[in-house]
Amino acid sequence: MAALDTVSIGILLGALLVLAGIMSSLVALRFGAPLLLVFLIVGMLAGEGGPGGIRFDDVHATYVVGSIALALILFDGGLRTRLATFRNALAPALTLATVGVVLTAALTAPVARYMLGMSWPEALLVGAVVASTDAAAVFFLVHARGLRLRPRVGATLEVESGSNDPFAVLLTILLVEYLTAGDQSFGHVLAVLAEQAVLGTIIGVLGGRAIVFVLNRLQLPQGLHAPFVTTSALVIFGFASVVHASGFLAVYLAGLLVGNRATRAHNTVVVFLDAITWLAQIVMFVLLGLLVWPGRLVINAVPALAIAATLMLVARPVAVFLCLAPFRFPWREKAFISWVGLRGAVGIFLASIPLLIGQSKAYLYFDIAFVIVLTSLLIQGWTIAWAARKLHIALPSHDHLPRRVELDLPGQLEQELVGYPVAENSPYLQRGLLPAWARPTLVVRQERILSPPEAQPLRQGDYIYLLAPPEKAQALDRFFMDMPPPAAPDPRLLGDFFVAGEVTLGELANIYGLSIAPDHAQMSLADHIAEEVKRRPKQGDIVPLGPIALLAHQVANGRVTSVGLRLPEDDEEPATVMARIKLAARNLWKRIR
Repeated sequence: MAALDTVSIGILLGALLVLAGIMSSLVALRFGAPLLLVFLIVGMLAGEGGPGGIRFDDVHATYVVGSIALALILFDGGLRTRLATFRNALAPALTLATVGVVLTAALTAPVARYMLGMSWPEALLVGAVVASTDAAAVFFLVHARGLRLRPRVGATLEVESGSNDPFAVLLTILLVEYLTAGDQSFGHVLAVLAEQAVLGTIIGVLGGRAIVFVLNRLQLPQGLHAPFVTTSALVIFGFASVVHASGFLAVYLAGLLVGNRATRAHNTVVVFLDAITWLAQIVMFVLLGLLVWPGRLVINAVPALAIAATLMLVARPVAVFLCLAPFRFPWREKAFISWVGLRGAVGIFLASIPLLIGQSKAYLYFDIAFVIVLTSLLIQGWTIAWAARKLHIALPSHDHLPRRVELDLPGQLEQELVGYPVAENSPYLQRGLLPAWARPTLVVRQERILSPPEAQPLRQGDYIYLLAPPEKAQALDRFFMDMPPPAAPDPRLLGDFFVAGEVTLGELANIYGLSIAPDHAQMSLADHIAEEVKRRPKQGDIVPLGPIALLAHQVANGRVTSVGLRLPEDDEEPATVMARIKLAARNLWKRIR
């Protein structure tokens, strides 16, 4: 019975720790603290060196949990990355994720060698462990502070953070093997690195295709789609690792492929993975915190802080500026990308690998990585918003997004049902504005279900459901935002519908089905207006863009900050005789076609 009691107490304490981590997320959201930092502190306080006094030194269990958590995090990151975003930021992001990781490790190594008296391979291992950035920490802080980044900067950070973890894992494992074996050349290490990357890519692509095939072709019972996808991601990761490929690269690519294909139960899968990823992160961070002995951190604090300062102020900035030099990023954007290189769970997780195999100086690697991660989160984490505003990387915040409901429709993949509450000042209620690809199907009013014709005129407080392509559903949010009209609406606009000047032509084209040249997709509306008027824009400038027109609504320091959309209406009378002739010709052609 004593053994059963021990198991029960273990379950109780473990559940309480996870619960404390979940509740502490409220503190993080309130004060903008990185969740990783909060969960690590919870683990430290509960550990043997803290007031909790829990003795925990099972590195193997921590590594297993960390591997599963990291695989799910990477799969979820790939699942949420739009391929268009991936393509636009692919070259700079992958350069940072590969060459940037190597440069960061190489520039950090001399300080580690000098401060810790290590050999060059050992110092390089310290650099490799902390060379990758943490996507979860970066984007949690960005969203918690309500920041919107310039599209190219945000896309580069997103793709880099998701793709540099597999490379850092590969580099760390190979350096650990090199130190353990002692008779391998660096040429052999690079050959193994390339082999694992190629095999990981093949397994990830084939695995992602297999998941899509099963989801769309086999009739799985309702509710099993999300567990199937999650388990399949772990199978891909495990199989790739068994055949000595990069499991982390494979699982990220599988998520990227699944997330950009039309599949059944896509929304259910995303919600389920979101929950399971949160739980996995909490468990991993708490376990990593339990492994820490605060007394050892104090002993190694000075060299660890010196390495952290080098990483933040020298290694990362130099790597970013060199890697992005061919891609014409302004210096402000490169400076911001340099500062937002937050270190996170991956660094501490990688530092546990030497502990797992019992390597000499293993606890030194772990303690150094832990101090570096804490320093990065405390200093860089709390200054992201300040840096974004000082460097003019932050765009005006989005209006409060409406609550969107998405429902899959069995039997087809091209459309889904999207629901919104109708707000008083939403563009849809005010002007009936909707993209051509969205079709209203029903309205819920005071618990009654009505067809769109029966519900006319629509009222504030109604709930409307529309058919829309899944990949475009999110673009409907702006049509149902509660957007109070400006103090002085411009009479030349056909509705009080405004967007920020930094919205790209590609984003606008995606909503209205406009034809935009591929090389102009990332151009902002502000830059487009400036290019078309061929002078410093002024308030009231109007520039055509296909069937719509852009109006410079607000201008600051010679740059458009707010753009009004002038949308066509069927009953709008052409202004000139030539325009009337063209309209009559178009109508005649439609009739005889």
